[in-house]
Amino acid sequence: MLIFNMLNYHLKNALSDLKELVKITNLDIEDIKKSNNYPKFNRLALKDEKLKNLKYKKTMIDSKISSLINKNPTTDLTKLPNKHQNNTLNELQHELRNLKEVNHKYTKILLTTSVLYNDFLDELVS
Repeated sequence: MLIFNMLNYHLKNALSDLKELVKITNLDIEDIKKSNNYPKFNRLALKDEKLKNLKYKKTMIDSKISSLINKNPTTDLTKLPNKHQNNTLNELQHELRNLKEVNHKYTKILLTTSVLYNDFLDELVS
């Protein structure tokens, strides 16, 4: 029972961190569009902290799932997490895809902005 409770705890917190990372990245995108750089730089530490926390929680989730497998070696892997945990795992997958899409958009905007600034700099220097 303790393993299930700890797994629930880490899944819930990982999902929260993922949603927060998506939110922060979307704020970064909006600030880039407005050429408002200071808030984006101020969020770097928070973003880094969320990423570190997420990596830790992933390790803990993996550990708890491994413990479940070891304690229930004959149970089908898909049935080890309960329905609520499976739903949370599905939400995590959805949020990971969402973060990937948002990061892709963020990267495209950063690349475009970088090229633009480099072109401006080349024009000024030439």
